[in-house]
Amino acid sequence: MNATFRPLVRADQDKLWHWLHVALWDPPPAGLRPVEILQNPGVRIYAEDWGRESDVGVVARVDDNDAGACWVRLVPGAQGLAYVDEHTPQLGIALEPDHQHKGHGEPLMRAALAASRAHGYKQVALTVHPQNPARRMYERCGFRTIGYRNTFRHMLVNLEP
Repeated sequence: MNATFRPLVRADQDKLWHWLHVALWDPPPAGLRPVEILQNPGVRIYAEDWGRESDVGVVARVDDNDAGACWVRLVPGAQGLAYVDEHTPQLGIALEPDHQHKGHGEPLMRAALAASRAHGYKQVALTVHPQNPARRMYERCGFRTIGYRNTFRHMLVNLEP
């Protein structure tokens, strides 16, 4: 089933906390981290007070249900593992477990990158665990490795034509 997309809005705040939790991927056999991780200031910065003027996000809808989201946010003050500069937002992406590995991730990411370009962003950054197979999808969407942060790949996509 194909996904449709809608904007990620302030009213999605509770869902965004959940999706941020899902986005914190660790290699198998590890499952989700304890939900308390969302209280960590270095994690909260990606979701708290969603709906700022600089926030851009897209929700994937499958069978009339929200299946996941991809969002970008400017995080000032050199905060965040994917920080590049004050003008480059950092990306998060998550799909509900029943919607993973079904071809929804790449269209979701492409929709969020298109929304980011339309918002005026020139590039977007992310970090990914080196064992996360989603890295190949990120590369298909134009992300390139620019270095490493801790053990994570630091990736950047240029959105300019």
